[in-house]
Amino acid sequence: MLTADSVIASSSGEILRKPKNRDDARRILEIQSGSKIVILSAMNYKTKNIYFSDTSATYYHFAPFEKDDLEAYLESNLWQGKAGGCMVEGFCKKYILEVQGYESTAMGLQVEKLLPWI
Repeated sequence: MLTADSVIASSSGEILRKPKNRDDARRILEIQSGSKIVILSAMNYKTKNIYFSDTSATYYHFAPFEKDDLEAYLESNLWQGKAGGCMVEGFCKKYILEVQGYESTAMGLQVEKLLPWI
C-alpha cells in the first residue's frame, strides 16, 4: 500500500491549502507570486515485510506572476484540488527562479526516495 500527500507553506509560515474557490485561489497564488515557498510531502509505503515512511521538503523561489497569466490560469480551473493551487509542472514552471530539493516532492510523491524500497 502506498499513500502520499502534500501541503504548501509560504515564507511567512502560512499553510496554503487547496483553494476553496477562485477568489481563494487568487489570494493563495498572489502570496506565492515573487516569493519563496516550501512544498512538504509525506509518504508511507507498506508491504508484508517493509514499512517505509518519509517526509520531504522542496523549496521554490518564484518570480512575480504576470497578471494575464494568473487570470488565464484561474479561468482554466487547473488550480482546483491542488495544494496551494500550485502546479510547478504547469502554470508556475516558467516562474521558477530556484529549486532546492526533489522536484517530484512538489508533485506529491518523492520517487527518488521510494524507488530503493520497491
